[in-house]
Amino acid sequence: MAQQANHALPPGFQLDDYRIDRQLSLGGFSIVYLATDSTGLQVAIKEYLPNSLALRGEGGIKPIITAEHVPAFRYGMKCFFEEGRALAKLSHPNVVRVLNFFRANDTVYMVMEYEHGRTLQEFIQKNRIAVTENFMRNVFTKLLNGLREVHSHKLLHLDLKPSNVYLRNDYAPVLIDFGAARQTLALDTPMLKPMYTPGFASPEHYNQRDLLGPWSDIYSIGASMYACLAGAAPQAADARLEKDLLAPAMVRWERQFSDQLLETIDWCLCLNHLYRPQSVFALQKALTEQVVAPQARQEHWANQSLSQLVGKFKKKIGKK
Repeated sequence: MAQQANHALPPGFQLDDYRIDRQLSLGGFSIVYLATDSTGLQVAIKEYLPNSLALRGEGGIKPIITAEHVPAFRYGMKCFFEEGRALAKLSHPNVVRVLNFFRANDTVYMVMEYEHGRTLQEFIQKNRIAVTENFMRNVFTKLLNGLREVHSHKLLHLDLKPSNVYLRNDYAPVLIDFGAARQTLALDTPMLKPMYTPGFASPEHYNQRDLLGPWSDIYSIGASMYACLAGAAPQAADARLEKDLLAPAMVRWERQFSDQLLETIDWCLCLNHLYRPQSVFALQKALTEQVVAPQARQEHWANQSLSQLVGKFKKKIGKK
């Protein structure tokens, strides 16, 4: 039986110190609202409301949770609350700022700065011509600054994709909508299906969640870069494990972008997590390397011996 969508709180509803203006998004795990605080500042508020555990009908305020789902709902609420507390400690221009979190209506709310702009997903769908090499390098290098800050606090994002990257009006990217709490929830409560986005989730998301680490977010970054060029998500990792039909970036966009950028995307998309960049720093280093101009490329490769090239590749995948 299909899960029912939850109804959002109505516009004008007073939620703690905030007045709900309208719903911004509705997912299987949460609802996000645009709201205004008592000083007139607009904020985004995320409400914990997984539709597999709780149901709020039209006109309702508190969710209806059956007795069998109460333990899982409460556990997830605790994870969501702890995620909010961890994110509130982060202060970085490329990570959404958590301002407050509180309990109300038998659930939990996370209050974040409201950013003006559009998601990277919306941008690439409407502005294909703007997805140049410079655009890719600038956006993802800055985005990785934010992800590096997240990882330095022992946190993972776990739901990186173009629709979870916000582009401000000055094109500065902001990481939004972390999936760490729902991953923890799915891991520890068998009654819930794991939540991830096919095409962007790493192989570890599917069947080896004990192996999740910074390299898992890096797979998702590679998938997001691939999607920016393709205009659609790459083949899902679980399907790739069965039969890998994903055309390497180096083949698909040869001569349209630098070899170095395309190699970097393919490196991130290695199915074996040990062969990917193991840290954001390693990936940033690759994204900011000096690019060999096309006319100089033939001479560049001619001047390097086969043993040098093999050595570079082994170094890149971390092999001795």
